[in-house]
Amino acid sequence: MSLWIGERPSNRSSYETAAAILQAIIIAFFISTFLFQPFRIPSGSMEPTLLVGDYLFASKFSYGYSRYSFPFSPPLFSGRIPAFEPKRGDVVIFRHGSDDFIKRLIGLPGDRIQLIRSTIFINGTPVERQRVADFIGHSPCSPTSPDSPPVRVPRWRETLPNGASYETLQCSPAGAFPNDTDVYVVPPDHFFMMGDNRDNSEDSRFPDVGYVPSQNLIARAQMIFFSIADGKSAWEIWSWPWSARWSRLFKLVR
Repeated sequence: MSLWIGERPSNRSSYETAAAILQAIIIAFFISTFLFQPFRIPSGSMEPTLLVGDYLFASKFSYGYSRYSFPFSPPLFSGRIPAFEPKRGDVVIFRHGSDDFIKRLIGLPGDRIQLIRSTIFINGTPVERQRVADFIGHSPCSPTSPDSPPVRVPRWRETLPNGASYETLQCSPAGAFPNDTDVYVVPPDHFFMMGDNRDNSEDSRFPDVGYVPSQNLIARAQMIFFSIADGKSAWEIWSWPWSARWSRLFKLVR
């Protein structure tokens, strides 16, 4: 008794199906390795620019390719090929230890960076900083439960010397580390990174992160393609009508 209904598929059809699947895998590998790779934001260190639960595409070709551009980071070569220099203000994904971090590039090689009462000084010149409407919602600087009452946090708009502009949060008052620091001198072929959530970001201000080597750059954040409320999972499709942040879809990362 035959289990097939209709014409029995030939071996050729099976081979064609297998070949199509293999081609799809190769194309997906090529795109995620050389063009665009999806990333999920797991922490609030880049709030208010990026929220926990944001899913974004990052361009792998923006800075060239290093060993960290490839799965499992094989030591095929050192440095980046080709080496395209990032711009001040870029939101960058880079390798730190065994993890991928995402921060904003503040300091270029040779820069002197210092924070004085929460204001960034680049080569002795303060970065323009303007107070804007407070952030009102969950606490961006300490863990909270979904039913915790909303809090009000000061929000600022910074504009870097090259015109890059973005918003930052500051939970604690100025006058102590990490809002007041010594001078950091960025070494050649390294970069100084900071999170936009200034009091809840492990970044170049801290010795365990420090200056980020050029070869550790992986990609430049480009666009949010999906976003879901903190505490929800993207695979819970039935919750999307009320848990997906529809207004953030296709939002460019700046």
